[in-house]
Amino acid sequence: MAFVVTDNCVRCKYTDCVEVCPVDCFYEGPNFLVIEPDECIDCALCEPECPAQAIYSEDEVPDNMTQYIELNAELSQVWPNITEKKDPMPDAAQWDGVADKLQYLEK
Repeated sequence: MAFVVTDNCVRCKYTDCVEVCPVDCFYEGPNFLVIEPDECIDCALCEPECPAQAIYSEDEVPDNMTQYIELNAELSQVWPNITEKKDPMPDAAQWDGVADKLQYLEK
């Protein structure tokens, strides 16, 4: 069972999670991160590191965010791998906690 990056990462893109990942399974888009499910070893190190609380175990993804399971799998195939912590989006603090951000996801 993999971990999944969900809604609250959109337009925040904190990368604290990337820094602790032992298998480098994070991929970076313009304003969102994803986890490659086949690379994720389910170690759970990333989940508590996310300041936006946007990472869930696949079997604990909230019902209104299940589309992110497929998005993580899909976008991890086209976005570049990220292995080091970077600065979050400039307005991340303003977007942290805003609901229903899927419409703002840039692919």
